[in-house]
Amino acid sequence: MTAEWGGWSTGRTVTTALKPRSGPRRASLACATMVFAGDVSGEVPGSICVSVSGTGKTTGRFCSRDCNLMTDLLRQEISATGTLVVKVGTRVVSRDCGTLNHERIAQLAQELSAICETGRRVVLVSSGAVAAGMSQLGFKQRPAGLAQLQAVAAVGQASLIEAYDRTLREHGRHAAQVLLTGDDLNDRGRYLNVRNTLLSLLEWGVIPIINENDTVAVDELMVTFGDNDRLAALVTNLLQDALLVILSDVEGLYDADAPGSESRTITTVHEVNDSIMALVDDHDGGPGRGGMSSKLEAARLVSTAGENVIIASGHKPGVLADIVAGKQIGTLILAQGKSISSRKRWIGLSAQTRGSIFLDDGACQALTEEGRSLLAIGIVDAEGDFGKGDVVSLRTGPGIELARGLTNYPIDEIRMIQGLRSEAILQRLGYRSYEEVIHRDNLVILRRV
Repeated sequence: MTAEWGGWSTGRTVTTALKPRSGPRRASLACATMVFAGDVSGEVPGSICVSVSGTGKTTGRFCSRDCNLMTDLLRQEISATGTLVVKVGTRVVSRDCGTLNHERIAQLAQELSAICETGRRVVLVSSGAVAAGMSQLGFKQRPAGLAQLQAVAAVGQASLIEAYDRTLREHGRHAAQVLLTGDDLNDRGRYLNVRNTLLSLLEWGVIPIINENDTVAVDELMVTFGDNDRLAALVTNLLQDALLVILSDVEGLYDADAPGSESRTITTVHEVNDSIMALVDDHDGGPGRGGMSSKLEAARLVSTAGENVIIASGHKPGVLADIVAGKQIGTLILAQGKSISSRKRWIGLSAQTRGSIFLDDGACQALTEEGRSLLAIGIVDAEGDFGKGDVVSLRTGPGIELARGLTNYPIDEIRMIQGLRSEAILQRLGYRSYEEVIHRDNLVILRRV
């Protein structure tokens, strides 16, 4: 978006060129004129009203002819994305008592089917296995023990997928159950297998219903996603060119700690940074594992890969239809730059790191601002247990993660060559297979210095 700013009155204008993204069903957006929101009399029919959000960024909404229905042009373009990954949380598909809400499942099935009728592809990441299991077993309280929770989830998985499949079949659709663990997306081969399976299902018009395999996923074994927000983000990045819609029990991200009379929904977030994360207070006693901070972390993963995210209320009737229509619903979190390749998404945003390499200031600058490869001379330390070809985290001296990449050397050799010029590697190791410790083609920048 390029802008030419006019004067400084309430009705100052901005001439803006909106370039449509490539891909199927993309909206064609012409130039538009922006006016700063203030006096209603200053609004121009067919213009975009711009206001400053709580993040210090400007946000825009389209002002219709009668100035009653506001439609965001940017959201119209984003809503035309060909693939939607919809994540529904436990509180969206369960009742207050913790059991599965079959009426809400039926509503979701209707909305998802309607989206498919527009030619879009839909993937659903759904929590609710424990709630479904409680319903089947007649439990009134959620079990506290890990083994008991996993057993309830095992009962509930069958009931949950049956509820989705039965209600989708009423609309001529089929559901496919896909249960994943962290290892499935950590291993490159299994990662590609999952991707190919999902693409085949989508090609057939089937709606994949994805959930974490709670029966075998254990935090202590480091094979969980932690919550389905992160799982939904990884699935979105797996598919590429997809819009992630996170349906929660709140309207979106608020500009105060909690929804209330003094708080407002932030309509647009340009970057999930520290100031945005500071708005979140996740101290609640609800049944779900992922609060707003979890959703923002998921949004950070997706936006870093170059895709957009919308967080909205899953209790609002027709919420998905409104999102597809480009209406201003919930909080839109914008993509950061261009979409990155599938391989780099796996390296930087999916695979678990096996260790960390710490860099000096010059190396940090070379990597994040100049697009250079990592050389041994810029390394000050390394930790972990990694070998050649493993994914490692690249960090500043104080430990801030800047990037991730595939290392050409194991940790014991990196400690031997750290701080050396590339031509000295042969003398120290007796060989030099690579001049770079990490080549820029195997490097993904996560944060700028």
